[in-house]
Amino acid sequence: MDLLHTLFDFILHIEVHLDYIITNYQSWTYVFLFLIVFTETGLVIFPFLPGDSLLFAIGAFAARGSFDVVTIGLTLLCAAILGDTTNYAVGKFIGHKLFTKDDSFFLNKKHLKKAHDFYEKHGTKTIILARFIPIVRTFAPFVAGIGEMTYKKFISFSLVGGICWIFSFIPLGYFFGNLPYVQRNFKFVILAIMVISVIPAIVGFINERNKSK
Repeated sequence: MDLLHTLFDFILHIEVHLDYIITNYQSWTYVFLFLIVFTETGLVIFPFLPGDSLLFAIGAFAARGSFDVVTIGLTLLCAAILGDTTNYAVGKFIGHKLFTKDDSFFLNKKHLKKAHDFYEKHGTKTIILARFIPIVRTFAPFVAGIGEMTYKKFISFSLVGGICWIFSFIPLGYFFGNLPYVQRNFKFVILAIMVISVIPAIVGFINERNKSK
């Protein structure tokens, strides 16, 4: 519970924590952010880490001069691609052995099924679309590995998806994150991004439920 509380607090007050990290760790912040993005995309047991909201906040801080926007963008793109590759490899070689329980918090078969259904519906373009959907973005490379998609095909879609994801949310934060209204309501903007991000998954769930009925 302490871990979840810390994570939730980090997400809700992401600008405060990010400012603290930048002030105290300076250039090491690049490494820290690299690890967060890599972990969310590369380790299937962490599908709940912040992604879209973090990129938006990074863009806002880049506009203030805390980051070089190109350097941080390329750094996080590398993290996303390496994360996807790691996730794909884990799915391909040991994926079927990991998901054995329906009620596991970290290795939840329902999350895997959600990504698999999304994959079945949208095909290979799932790797691109999934970048913008929390949880699905973490499991899509894993499912691609289990499904034995060729790495050449996978990495091409992963690269396109990573570029679209990184270089859409960071510029949004860069150009709009420091507007007075956004600054005064930063927490609510972050919450709005989170809600908007999960809407496709909710709509998909409702549609599937209606079909089953």
